[in-house]
Amino acid sequence: MNKITFYDHLCSQLSALLDNEHDIIANMANTSALLYESLSDINWVGFYRNIDQRLLLGPFQGKTACFTIPYDKGVCGACITKKRVIRVDDVKQFPTHIVCDCASLSEIVLPVFHRHKIIAVLDIDAPILCRFDADDEKGLMNVVNIFEHSINKKEN
Repeated sequence: MNKITFYDHLCSQLSALLDNEHDIIANMANTSALLYESLSDINWVGFYRNIDQRLLLGPFQGKTACFTIPYDKGVCGACITKKRVIRVDDVKQFPTHIVCDCASLSEIVLPVFHRHKIIAVLDIDAPILCRFDADDEKGLMNVVNIFEHSINKKEN
């Protein structure tokens, strides 16, 4: 199956999974679990929550992780400060990369918005170089949009 079809199927699964739950932590947990089970060639997926001017570890799947990330460090920090998706083909070439798992070689981080503010980032690491391409970015943006919609529904 091609990536577009894969992400369409994944997004359908996520929509059904999050349909009747609006709690942010529960939805982070199930979103990270579904991604970890579904994506190939990854070794970590999870959320860092934007709390008190730092990124604090949220629900994730994979090896233990850094508890906090300052805004001026790592791919997650760059995502927060630039307010956009950051895709890195080789994390060893990223000047402020934070090593939590030395097996991670590439990374993608996507901002999660609520009421026009970044409340978290979705971070995915891979043990191979150049794991994430434009199709992954687009598909994962759709995943984030479904997640954002799930936590916004309780206000409607």
